Amino acid sequence: MAQISSNLLYIAFVLYLVATFFFAGAIKDKRGQTEKKQNKWAIIGISITVIGFIAQIGYFITRWIASGHAPVSNLFEFTTFFGMMLVGAFIVIYMIYKTPALGVFTLPVAVLVIAYASMFPRDISPLIPALQSDWLHIHVTTAAAGEAILAISFAAGLIYLLKSVDQSKRSKSTFWLEATMFTLVTTLGFVLVATTFSMMDYKADFIYMDKNNIEAKASYTLPPLIGPHEGKLQTPDKMEPLAEVPAMINAKKMNTVVWSIVAGIVLYGIIRLILRKRIAAKLQPLVKNINLDLVDEIGYRAVMIGFPIFTLGALIFAMIWAQIAWTRFWGWDPKEVWALITFLFYAAFLHLRLSRGWHGEKSAWLAMIGFIIIMFNLIAVNLIIAGLHSYA
Repeated sequence: MAQISSNLLYIAFVLYLVATFFFAGAIKDKRGQTEKKQNKWAIIGISITVIGFIAQIGYFITRWIASGHAPVSNLFEFTTFFGMMLVGAFIVIYMIYKTPALGVFTLPVAVLVIAYASMFPRDISPLIPALQSDWLHIHVTTAAAGEAILAISFAAGLIYLLKSVDQSKRSKSTFWLEATMFTLVTTLGFVLVATTFSMMDYKADFIYMDKNNIEAKASYTLPPLIGPHEGKLQTPDKMEPLAEVPAMINAKKMNTVVWSIVAGIVLYGIIRLILRKRIAAKLQPLVKNINLDLVDEIGYRAVMIGFPIFTLGALIFAMIWAQIAWTRFWGWDPKEVWALITFLFYAAFLHLRLSRGWHGEKSAWLAMIGFIIIMFNLIAVNLIIAGLHSYA
């Protein structure tokens, strides 16, 4: 059953990738930009996407059967579920607005998310006592669904900015738009590096002192640029770490982040050498036929739908479970803090749009910032900052 689950996830990954190219073909035809008409490329693209989504649902169900619990209990499972919800949200919104360009920029993000998830351990393991609750299904799945719908506003905002920002001159807007491109390339760079060392079967073992000053073990699948606190390398044929981190920081996960940044810088440099211009400038022709008012509305609707779902899952349901598991509703755990920051940001987004008239480019930039907050919560908080949610 576990093998079937893995195969279904791989099929979904490939189909999303293929669908992206069909959507790219669709946006070259103005008929694919209107709400009422779709060209054949768009129809094929959304059909392949739906098939891929069904395959990923199959992955989710078969993994649930194999593990005996909802597959959202670790970084691999949660991140793949987030990718699935992102595609599901895209399908629903596409059926309403019929905008192929949204597929060109949403599906690659979903593909990167799934590829990123595959870099983490995929073994099926029993739940630890803290997670043995029905609230695992309710809290985590609802929070992930809310974040995925909010992420659609990022794709819409990115499309809006790619068309509206003048790429012919340097400005703050072009800088931050290109910084977003760099972030996406960084994720791809990490996937490539992690895949390479996985194929080489790289492994470096350490004995170190954890935050409770207790001896522990760690096994690295990437060369240890960052080593654990007072760590001693047990595999002498592997490189010694270049630096150590305090015991309160998860060194192995911090090493993952450093490798992501290094790989991103190298890959981004290669892409720039090939394109000989900014990535955002190269992508701009893809959105020349886009109706800016339409993508602005899509971004707003995504926030209007995603915000209450995220609030329910990440705050209200989370506090109920926290009271049951830890006998307190709130404990200022890093994950709780960043969930609150995400809630406050999108509350401000809606306030500024509805009360202050922040439409168009301002709204698009807010959507971009919101997605950065979501990704920081997913990646940096999980990988670097130790807390009660570190088992994820």
